[in-house]
Order: sequence, then structure tokens, then C-alpha cells
Amino acid sequence: MNRIENRLNQNINQQEKSFVTYITAGLPDLETTKSLLKAQEEAGIDVIELGIPFSDPIADGPVIQEASFEAIKNGVTLKKIFQMMKGLREEGLSVAIVFMMYYNTVIHYGIKEFVKKCHEVGVDGLIIPDLPFEEQDELQQELGNSDETILIQLVSPISKERIPMILEHARGFVYCVSSMGVTGQSADFHKEVMDYLKTVKKHSKIPVMMGFGIREAKDVAPMKEIIDGAIVGSHFIKLMKSHNYDPAVAMDYVKTFKQELNS
Repeated sequence: MNRIENRLNQNINQQEKSFVTYITAGLPDLETTKSLLKAQEEAGIDVIELGIPFSDPIADGPVIQEASFEAIKNGVTLKKIFQMMKGLREEGLSVAIVFMMYYNTVIHYGIKEFVKKCHEVGVDGLIIPDLPFEEQDELQQELGNSDETILIQLVSPISKERIPMILEHARGFVYCVSSMGVTGQSADFHKEVMDYLKTVKKHSKIPVMMGFGIREAKDVAPMKEIIDGAIVGSHFIKLMKSHNYDPAVAMDYVKTFKQELNS
């Protein structure tokens, strides 16, 4: 079983909600990124999404767009991120890591070589928002049925009749986009979000995680009986930036959010 699946299923068995954060790799630099990942693991984070900087992150709002731009400007590349991951795993980091990225980056690196490298350095999952379900075959064939790296599926409030098809063989967790538009919006969720989440939960054999627009645990309080956990991205980046990327602040935020999520 994959590291993501191990952790989230363990939480479900213990009737505990899971918490996932997103941080852009290389913001403000890769050494600080390493410190933030280690701090979050110590704080009890369940999974970390590591954003791979890209020049045109179409699913992301201004916060993550700017984070990507700054990281690229600082010389961060996929090759350097792979090197960082290798070092972290050798140092004993065991938290599940998911690369949140865009498909051009995979194609540019070479699909076969990319998957091989993910296996080598301990990348547990991939989230690729611009890769439609119907176009995933080539990547899925390379990933195979291995437990090393899995592709996480996204669904949205307009997925409707596509949800059963998307989730039939899904692994890890299903990423429920809770609002229309890009990341980083306020917690003004789609008006039919409860029905949508119930539909996803009905068809999903894997944990259902909710993301987009979440800042505090109370934002998902009305959905707690449906979802298996929450994902925070833009707010976490803004918090880190406003506190000069202090690992102690990251640790406190993770501990507090997870405690409130499970209270």
C-alpha cells in the first residue's frame, strides 16, 4: 500500500480527519523548504503537497502564481527539487509527499524518466490539474500498479456524471475542488457543495479530501460528517510569507488546525 493510503486509511480507522498542506518548492529557497517540510512532519501533518514551480499555473490564484514566479526567478528547477527530495528521504523524512504540478513539466522532463525519478527519490503521489482523465493513459501506464508513486484524481462541482468514471480506479485520495475558479479564494463555497460532496462520498472507495479556499478548520465544520479531511494551500503560503517562513509558525499552524479539525 502507498504511503498516502497507509496514513489516510489509518486515520479513518481511528476516526480521525486528515490534514494536507501545500507549499511551493523553493520559496524562498530550497533549504527553507526542507525546514518547513521537517517542521510539518514533526507537527503531525498527514500529507504535504509540494508545488513544482511553473510559468503558467492555470489552476492557481495570485498567491501561488506569485510563489511560482519567485521560485523560478530564484533558479528552482525540477531537477533541483528531485535532489532536495533525495536528500530529505536519506535524512529520514517519512511523511507522504505529493507533487502538485502541470503536465508540461512532466513532458519536458520525459514521462518515463520522470516516473523513474519519482520512484527513486520517494515521491508518493502526483496531482496534475491540467491533465484530464481521458488523457492520463500514457502517464498511468508508466506509473503502473506500483505503490511507489500514484496519480491523485480531482473532481469539481461540475463533474457530475463523470464522478463514477473518474473514481472507479482512483487511488490515494480524491481531491474535491470545493469552489469554482482558482485556488486562494475566500471560503465562499459552491452553493450546492454539500450535495456534491455527498455524491463524491457515495462513489468513492478512498478518502475524500476537500480543498480550495480553506483557511481555518471552522471553514469545513459543516462538511465534517462527509469529508475525510481538508487541504490548505494559498492561506498557508501567505502565513509563511508574513512570518518570514518560520518553521515554528508552520508547526503551530499544523498542530492547531489538526486539533480543531478533530475536536
